[in-house]
Amino acid sequence: MNILNYITWNVDPEIFSIGPLSIRWYGLLFALGFIIGQRILTKIYVAEGRTEGDVDVITIYMIVGTVLGARLGHTLFYSPEYYLSNPIEILKIWEGGLASHGATIGILLALWLFSRKYKFDYMWVLDRIVIVVALGGALIRLGNLMNSEIFGHPTNLPWGFIFVRQNEYSHVPRHPTQLYESLSVFLLFVLLYWLWKKYKSALPRGLLFGIFVTALFTFRFLVEFLKENQVAKEATMALNIGQQLSIPLILIGLIILFRVWQNPKPALPGGKVQERTKA
Repeated sequence: MNILNYITWNVDPEIFSIGPLSIRWYGLLFALGFIIGQRILTKIYVAEGRTEGDVDVITIYMIVGTVLGARLGHTLFYSPEYYLSNPIEILKIWEGGLASHGATIGILLALWLFSRKYKFDYMWVLDRIVIVVALGGALIRLGNLMNSEIFGHPTNLPWGFIFVRQNEYSHVPRHPTQLYESLSVFLLFVLLYWLWKKYKSALPRGLLFGIFVTALFTFRFLVEFLKENQVAKEATMALNIGQQLSIPLILIGLIILFRVWQNPKPALPGGKVQERTKA
């Protein structure tokens, strides 16, 4: 018998608990995304003439935008009827339910507010922030794996996972779509960081953000074909909710890349706001 027919996955999502307090893998990996990301972003900002204080402020905006956006995105995109009827449930983030598309919208809005208040070039901010967002996304998908959630359809491939803790689905190996996404987003992080390391302020304005949005949500669109439905109503949909939400973001990324190709102009050094020319 081939011992590589499948991988048995039976990891406890809880690392340890002390009384009512529990530390879970998902929360740890989620937090590590911000901690490591802040260190990398500080290196990027200092190299381009900004300060560590700028990173401290933008990190606060990022945390708020990510958590609120991800939670509201889940409630509005996936189960609006339930949460609108039980609005207090929206506050129970510890029970799970975060949507990456909602997090994307929350981050974009939070960084627009940050850029407006502190006089940063918005696209310069986005071009740098997507580097660390990619790393955070890779860690979050590992958190989904530790929770034995967001997995794929049955597969005969030797790297299929049997998710023992999901009793309803534990009888057959399945695509570890969490790993597929985590690996792809980590490779995207490596690419974006390499491009920044090589070119820094000479990068065309919008290039990194355009690459990130297009690549991330194109892969998300494709991998959704391998996933189990997140909510029951997706069973009757030609494209599931994740795919429908990915399409406009892919188009936005392609439009930005097209504009970069037409006019590859770098932002001002240090992310300064472009001065308007007087008539």
